[in-house]
Amino acid sequence: MAYPSRIHRKAQRILEQRRDSAFSEAQLRADEIRSEIPEIEEIQKQLSSVGLEISQLFFYKENTNEKVLELRNKSKSLIEQRAKILEKNGYSADAMQPQYICPVCEDRGFIGGRMCNCQRQLLKDIMKEELRALAPIDECTFDTLNLEYYSNEPLDNAIVPRERAKKIFESARRYAQNFSHESKNLLLLGKTGLGKTHLSLAIANVVINKGYYVCYGTSQNICDDLQSEQFGRTDGIYYNKQQVLGCDLLILDDLGTEIDSQYSIATLYNIINSRILAKKPTVISTNCELSELLSKYDQRITSRITGEYTKMTILGNDIRNI
Repeated sequence: MAYPSRIHRKAQRILEQRRDSAFSEAQLRADEIRSEIPEIEEIQKQLSSVGLEISQLFFYKENTNEKVLELRNKSKSLIEQRAKILEKNGYSADAMQPQYICPVCEDRGFIGGRMCNCQRQLLKDIMKEELRALAPIDECTFDTLNLEYYSNEPLDNAIVPRERAKKIFESARRYAQNFSHESKNLLLLGKTGLGKTHLSLAIANVVINKGYYVCYGTSQNICDDLQSEQFGRTDGIYYNKQQVLGCDLLILDDLGTEIDSQYSIATLYNIINSRILAKKPTVISTNCELSELLSKYDQRITSRITGEYTKMTILGNDIRNI
């Protein structure tokens, strides 16, 4: 899925602001330079005159090529003179030209009809900025996952929490690094405070940097917004049906915390089933054990989760209390 139109609009507004600023700042510098260096003012007048002559020649059909070439050479010579004078007076050769943030596309966002890398990065930055309003995405990376918080003592079932966590984190890192539209669905299970949200956001960080559109939200917030949208109450909502169902990766956090209602059940079923049918990856995290999910939700949901999701269960005690 391409980024939502609102993100593209934000990017275009930022690019327009960059170009406007570049032109405004260039004009201020040019005015300053002209007032300080009379020779520059004279060259600028000659350049304007040459430009006018060239534009007038295009109205004639014959014997114009040679004259246009002559005028363009004159313009080139004047620009070279200007550069030398500017440098002599402590300015850069292009001081009177707009200084774009991206000189490749001149802050247009496109080169020859193809999106410039600067706009690709801008879209990623906007995507992350939106997520910052929802979760601490900058703090939640694979580099900040600390295995030392997990016990190295075996549990009654002989599983060592730290070893289990290490395997899950490495698997999640590979998942994020190799993410594509064909990636599988993940179900992150574990008690409160074992790093499931951190792990989900670490995946989001990497996948966003790869250029995919990621939608992150808690089960409750997504259900609430989709219910509001269903009844026409769209003011103030963040999530909509097209976004949730169409994003490249949906991260559904805290499954099981949403209000227990028939509408929430129907909404969750539609999200999970629609994305499976569309082959769009989803990462779900929950504090519930698998047995709790099986008793909380009807078979339409649980059969799809157990059959279509790769389960990763993190064990141990709340690492936030350490």
